[in-house]
Amino acid sequence: MATLPQDGERRGILPSESEDPDDIESAWEPAVREFAIVVGTEGSGERLDRYLAMRLSDVSRNRIQKWVEDERVQLNGALARTRAIVYAGDRVDVQPQDDARTADWQPEPMDLSIVWEDEEIIVIDKPAGLVVHPGAGNWSGTLLNGLLAHDPRLAGVPRAGIVHRLDAGTSGLMVVARTPAAQFDLVRQLQERTVHREYWALASGSVTPTMTIDAAIARDPRNPLRFRTSKAPSARSARTHVRRLAHWKADAGTKGEVSWLSCRLETGRTHQIRIHLESVGHPLLGDPLYRKHMPSGLHDRERLARQALHAVRLGLIHPASKSAMSWSRLPPEDLAGLLRELGASPEQMRRHAAQAQDKGPS
Repeated sequence: MATLPQDGERRGILPSESEDPDDIESAWEPAVREFAIVVGTEGSGERLDRYLAMRLSDVSRNRIQKWVEDERVQLNGALARTRAIVYAGDRVDVQPQDDARTADWQPEPMDLSIVWEDEEIIVIDKPAGLVVHPGAGNWSGTLLNGLLAHDPRLAGVPRAGIVHRLDAGTSGLMVVARTPAAQFDLVRQLQERTVHREYWALASGSVTPTMTIDAAIARDPRNPLRFRTSKAPSARSARTHVRRLAHWKADAGTKGEVSWLSCRLETGRTHQIRIHLESVGHPLLGDPLYRKHMPSGLHDRERLARQALHAVRLGLIHPASKSAMSWSRLPPEDLAGLLRELGASPEQMRRHAAQAQDKGPS
């Protein structure tokens, strides 16, 4: 069995839907070949799952716990328990397993808003409310089911070609791979951060004109549905670049201000934009989960029945032609209507979307 591989030796796999809520936005987690770790003094006395999460910072703790439950982890030659304590000098052997089984899911015809399609990729404008992948509470009616109906060949591609995901309540652009080779290439691009993803958000308060939020993210121990910024060793690095497009006073009878933001992801962690903006005191309008510091009476769920977040632009290098490609799409009417009500003109929206498209991948 090999020792722990270097990052360049890893390949990508998607996390299982049981690990996180069904509205994950995330690049693939890296999988690793079989490997062994000898525990150092820094891990002595730690719980096994916490220690592995610390050593494998790009793999979720839930996935590690699943490996243990599936008897794929040994501690000093014996099958390990999740709560086992490790000490300096202990040997941990791990046999990771990709449990993504596209064949388990059924095709379901649905209207997909396809922006671009060729032999290698499909770019989709996902509506708000559509869950991307089956999971607890959403075993059918997901984008994955629709993709299998649109192209039965996707049954031969892990996760029906899904490369990254959007929250169920987030609308906008996402790319799907039609071949395993294209999927591997797009995963590599996500890991190398050459995929450009830009979002429009409506946030409470007057956000500073430009800022970068660089704060690692971990699951909130008090609420398994939430994540939060964290300095814990197991927290995953996350960086969001924010630019204010406009801001307005909220309408008469309400308190506070609203900022129209362009958010560019450098990483793609679960709920990243929502967590980062809440952490600096500017939660998204309509967000049902990340609401700390939301002024009472501000434009909220009565006006918008989901978080005010739209993936306005996607840029990437085509897996086959290697040419730079980009697409932009204006938000759907619920969010576009709120923007107009706040003071944005249709021309402003078209201009900002075009400017986003002209920037190219970064």
